[in-house]
Amino acid sequence: MAAMLVKGSMSKFLALVIVAMMVIQLIRPLGWPGLKRRSDFWKLAVLAMAAISLTAALGHWT
Repeated sequence: MAAMLVKGSMSKFLALVIVAMMVIQLIRPLGWPGLKRRSDFWKLAVLAMAAISLTAALGHWT
């Protein structure tokens, strides 16, 4: 039961971190390679979907 709680909270934490990065990107660009303009926040959304999908897939296999 505790392992399931940790897996669920990890994907939620990951989602919150990436959403926070997207908000920061919209306010002031991060300046990282590929994230130089405010309109590049969609790249973080793609990264979030991939990371959460990977986390969910790994959670179902273990």
